[in-house]
Amino acid sequence: MKILYVTTISNTMGFFTNHINMLLDQGHKVDLACNIIKPINPELLERGCNVYSLPFQRSPLKRGNYRAYKELKEIIRSEKYDLVHTHTPIASAAVRFACRNLYNVKVIYTAHGFHFYKGAPLKNWLTYYPVEHYLSKYTDLIITINKEDYDRANKSFKAKSVKYIPGIGLDIKKFERVNINKALIRRDLNVSEESFIAISVGELNENKNHEVVIRAIAEIKNSNIYYMICGAGPKEEYLRRLVKDLNLEGQIKLLGYRRDIVELLKISDVFVFPSFREGLSVALMEAMACGLPVICSDIRGNRDLVINEKGGYLVSPGNIASFSKAILKIYENTNLGEQMSIKNREKVKDFNIDVVKKENTDVYNVFKKDLGQKSSAEHVSSKQK
Repeated sequence: MKILYVTTISNTMGFFTNHINMLLDQGHKVDLACNIIKPINPELLERGCNVYSLPFQRSPLKRGNYRAYKELKEIIRSEKYDLVHTHTPIASAAVRFACRNLYNVKVIYTAHGFHFYKGAPLKNWLTYYPVEHYLSKYTDLIITINKEDYDRANKSFKAKSVKYIPGIGLDIKKFERVNINKALIRRDLNVSEESFIAISVGELNENKNHEVVIRAIAEIKNSNIYYMICGAGPKEEYLRRLVKDLNLEGQIKLLGYRRDIVELLKISDVFVFPSFREGLSVALMEAMACGLPVICSDIRGNRDLVINEKGGYLVSPGNIASFSKAILKIYENTNLGEQMSIKNREKVKDFNIDVVKKENTDVYNVFKKDLGQKSSAEHVSSKQK
């Protein structure tokens, strides 16, 4: 098959290198289309992937998106792709508008978390739901990565088919191979071996909601409990001021963007993940693969990963007291943390890269078979004429 992979920006394309390599290994021709913000993985270029630079913008009302749609439509038509696999809302809307009158191309849309969900703001429902509902009828397959989205798409949308696949896949063996010197890393962070470390990973923005954990640490009033945040973003200065105002500068460490996330996870005692919205978090899966108990917001996606009171605690994202209570439970009960660690290591195997690769291979095989049958039927029809 000749396949076009589409995302809004190239940064996102990097998450799908394993999937694209899988398709290339199976003998498919794969090209890429996106706004090139960050260079495309050179490995894919070496393997023959053509890259189309499109002026997509992440904001839906930007004029560049219309120009990107027009260019994309011409690329799909002129290059005669059999299948377009699209990710991210802006690119996926453009793809489906572009393909709605092209009858010889199939469309797969992987939704990495609809902007409308249980508890989402009303404006999200009014803005995004009608668009997704309308465009679903121009979609041959919608893939969702969490069960809440699957239920909604399956019941309410008009796509020809809907399938649940558990995320983009996590290479669990990678985490098993990482060995660390816990004492050395903690010493570099100025944290003693006996201290208890809670850790969060994620951009410092409104959605990731790190403030609630900072305030929870302030409520606990235990100088032996540290909180590390890995990430950068627009709320950094606000959070630094908050930490200073709460007199927690010795306990809370804003570490910025880090390349040693796995090592930091492995020297920590609990992963705290208080987001308001997630699709299916890779950061959360990585923490589970490292054997951490988890305290996370009781939201879509997180509920697919963490079994409440088995692998950790699911709490309301705005409830400071619940985060405080959950941190203390794990801090005060070492055996509980160890049991949760075992549970999470076992649970995350359901999201392993091999599981996801098999699911995706099955999807493409169905489309390959359908396209083959269609080609044969058209050949027979042509001979009859």
